[in-house]
Parts: sequence; structure tokens; C-alpha cells
Amino acid sequence: MWAWIVEQKYTVGVILGVIFGLGARLNMLRTDYRQYPTYPHGKIIHIALGVIAAGLGAVAIPALLEKNYTAITFLGAAAQQFRDVRNMERQTLSKIDSMELVPRGATYIEGIAMVFEGRNYLVIFTSLVTSFFSIVLYWYWGIAAGILSILITNYFKTGENISHIANVRVGQVKIDGPDLFVDDIYIMNVGLGDTQNVIREKAIGLILEPKNRNSRITLSNPGQRQALLHDVSTIMGVHRDTGEPALIPLAKLDMNDGRLAMLLLPQEHDPEKARVVAMRCPILESAVRMPSEAGVNNNGKAGA
Repeated sequence: MWAWIVEQKYTVGVILGVIFGLGARLNMLRTDYRQYPTYPHGKIIHIALGVIAAGLGAVAIPALLEKNYTAITFLGAAAQQFRDVRNMERQTLSKIDSMELVPRGATYIEGIAMVFEGRNYLVIFTSLVTSFFSIVLYWYWGIAAGILSILITNYFKTGENISHIANVRVGQVKIDGPDLFVDDIYIMNVGLGDTQNVIREKAIGLILEPKNRNSRITLSNPGQRQALLHDVSTIMGVHRDTGEPALIPLAKLDMNDGRLAMLLLPQEHDPEKARVVAMRCPILESAVRMPSEAGVNNNGKAGA
């Protein structure tokens, strides 16, 4: 057995690469409160793609060592395949989004699609590193490298959330005549008495206070605001049905100081829980802005 392992370095390296690559994909594949990917068929699709990605990464090292450089071109084909996965996720989620009571929004959908593409590349990275150390050194170094690679991919699995850029507190929902406010931030005009009564009974207000100038710009992004509304409504429910535009959750900015006011109409009236859910909402990569890094904001000099 040990003699076979020593002799068949390429085979052992490829096997370990596929195993750890698939392990990395399974580690990153999780159906949470958003119920996406769906279980079981959505997961089957992504597990199958994970096996393909792991296989591609695992066989790349033997191909290079055998100086079969032409075989490496299949990595380019793999990149195109995973871009198609991103397009597939975007199209699927966009169609589903039209049937949501509180939509995700295009920015959130693009972020999810980007994540699914990127995770396949992390699988290739894991299998490639595992295969390399197994073949060039020894199989046990491959196992160690595979474990370390999975830990690295686990680090990149999740990003920052709203609590990193803003302080979230419960705000007071007030109706002054037809005008609706959360604290002192105007939300909308509500003319119907029945709608006002529902809001008085069901509404929860949240105030997000940005921690710095960069956070203020990120919170002002409409896509980030829609993601907040969607996540809270997904977890806590929403007190509305189709054809009721007056009862849709909203998020509005205070243009003076950048605070964001959220009006929520959850089925579960728990302000503290709503605050915690909002704090845990992910920050969308495409919504992040860093004006403080601009050259004009550094020592008064314009940057290239």
C-alpha cells in the first residue's frame, strides 16, 4: 500500500486534490435563511460544478510537470464555464426576484452571482495547492496543504456586515398628519387612515448611523439599502400582500448627516431582533466606496 502511494505520486496527488477541492466547495456551500441555493437540486448543481473545478485544479500540476503545456489551456475553458455559472445565477435570481414581496435588487443579485463564480476559483486553488504539495513533496504534505487551503477559503467565504460600518439603533415611528417619520427623518406621505393604523400597529423604525465618510457613501447606495430591507423582511416576514404599495418597507437618508432610516412592517414585531438582523446584513461589494482613499483627500494632493 505504502509502496503504491510512493510510486503513484501523480495519481495520489490528483485524488487528494479532488477530495480537498470538493471539501472546500462543500464547506462554502450553505443554504441559510435565504434558502439559496435550493435544496436539493440547487445544491446538486453546485456540487457537480465543484467536482469539475476540483478536477481541473488537481490535474494542472501533473500536466505542468510533464511539460504538457497545451493541456493547461483547459483552465481558460474552465474560466469561461464559471462565467457562464455567474450568468446562470444572475438570470435565475432576477426571475425569482420579480415574485418577491420585498425584492433583493439588482446589486444584491450581482453580488450573489459573483460569489458563486469566485468560489469555484477557490476550489481550483485548493485542489491545485493540494496536488502540488502531494506530488512535489509527499502525500502528507499535500494533506496539510489541503487543510490550510480550506481554512483560507473559509476566511474568504464571508465578508463584512453592516455592524462594521454603522451603528444601528431602534427609532421612533411617528405620523404627523399625512407625513410619516422615523425619528426626524421623513419617509413618505400616508393619506389613508387604514394604512396609518396598520403602520402605527405594525411598524418598526431603525436608524443606521455611519461610522465614517466611507460608510456614509456605502449606506447611501440604493442597492445596499434594498439588501437591508430584503434581509430583514426575509427573516422577520413582511405585513403586506401584492398590490399594496403603501405597505412596502422603505429606507430613506437624512441628507444632512448621512443617517439611514428604515421603516419595516414585519409580521414579527420585535424591534431588538430587527436591529440585530440589520446589523448582520452583508455589505455588498459593489456598494462599497472609499472616498477617503482618493488622492484629493490625501494631504490635499490629487492622485493619479
